[in-house]
Amino acid sequence: MQTEAQTLCADCWGQLTFLGRPCCDACGYPFEYEVPDQTLCGACTREHPPFDRARSALVYDDASKDLILAFKHADKTDMTRLFAKWMKMTGSDLTNACDVIVPVPLHWTRLFLRRYNQAALLAHALGKITDTPVMAGALIRHRRTPSQGHMGAKARTRNVTGAFRVAPKYRTALKGKRVLLIDDVLTTGATVRTTAKVLRRIGVSAVDVLTLARVVKTQT
Repeated sequence: MQTEAQTLCADCWGQLTFLGRPCCDACGYPFEYEVPDQTLCGACTREHPPFDRARSALVYDDASKDLILAFKHADKTDMTRLFAKWMKMTGSDLTNACDVIVPVPLHWTRLFLRRYNQAALLAHALGKITDTPVMAGALIRHRRTPSQGHMGAKARTRNVTGAFRVAPKYRTALKGKRVLLIDDVLTTGATVRTTAKVLRRIGVSAVDVLTLARVVKTQT
């Protein structure tokens, strides 16, 4: 894998699965066939998520997992700008519409140990290439939550409920704004659903979600 020039070798590139249309207009779940614009998947038809739209650049699978985990946990941050370009390519409708970019925060104790928040790195890189303001401190993770790696959807929702709040000094600035929420991986959506609800409570006009990757499981 080549990282010095912010690129990938041909073999690594060829193994990645990039996402785009057709997909659910709300959660971004990929469809295997062409559908009309604004079509919703079964899950979003039954209950629309608290955010407006979610999009992801990559499928989180065996091909992308090592790349993302190295970025997240092993200080391999030299690919940040390339990742942000991929996110912009997939989520151009979202980046064009948003007023401000906000990353999902880490709890301060986890930030101290890791030394950086990967979502904030992506947010700042995306902000630079789209010329969009970034409010990295707008959300606060005021309760440290256990790692969600082996949790199911319901457990993840319980884990993050009540864990976030909007920093008081940003509430006025965010009111009425269209927010683009940034995270690294969308798994069950528990974290972005919770943070979207928190943002809506203080009066933002809309919340879109853009992540580097997402888990794709068969929906029922």
